Amino acid sequence: MAVCNGLGVQVIEDCAHTMGALWNGRLSGTEGIIGCYSTQTYKHMNSGEGGLLVTRDPEVMARAVMLSGSYMLYGKHTAAPGAEAFADIRYETPNVSGRMDHLRAAILRPQLARLSEQCERWNERYRAVEAGVRGTPGLTVVERPEAEYYVGSSIQFLLLDWASAKVQEVVARCAARGVELKWFGAGEPVGFTSRYDSWRYAPSERMAKSDRILGGILDMRLPLTFSLEDCAQIARIIRAEVGAVHQAA
Repeated sequence: MAVCNGLGVQVIEDCAHTMGALWNGRLSGTEGIIGCYSTQTYKHMNSGEGGLLVTRDPEVMARAVMLSGSYMLYGKHTAAPGAEAFADIRYETPNVSGRMDHLRAAILRPQLARLSEQCERWNERYRAVEAGVRGTPGLTVVERPEAEYYVGSSIQFLLLDWASAKVQEVVARCAARGVELKWFGAGEPVGFTSRYDSWRYAPSERMAKSDRILGGILDMRLPLTFSLEDCAQIARIIRAEVGAVHQAA
């Protein structure tokens, strides 16, 4: 932000997986001019599809209200700025009906009220898995900085500098025991695990340091339907299968 502010660059934050997280006590999505949050199925608030934005800038919010398809009923929008913000914008901004429907909003409102509680429940599950796999030979736990309050709706760990075949073996062995891990080192995108060289519409030079991390990183979602006992069992399975493959190597 210091670099962008110094250059006059306005920052839009994509906070799809960090709703409820903080850095140095400040909420994710509140540093830039706009913070964007997804409420798609696997996010911290779930309405199937959709999302929302936050901003302190009255002009930005006025434009968002108009784009949502409020027509000239913007004064009824409970998150809208004062009427003065719409003086020119109402003539310049098309109504594209880019708004969330009432059913999704109704689903999200009680989730928003419980967000802090839900974040801590995710973190309990994260900590249970983290404690269970910590110290596994060949496995590196991602250490969290003190400035961060994270939301552990998924956990990542590293099999750093392992051969690809060995990482794949761990994934397969865990899957056979009901633990689904996502690996970011595969040459082709699979499910949610696309990476920068999968995006042919945005070509990039090779990035050796990033490739090293992607080649060893494994990811697993931690839904709140998992009990803490489930998380401890999952950690035992990961520990056993990583250990078996590591020992054989």
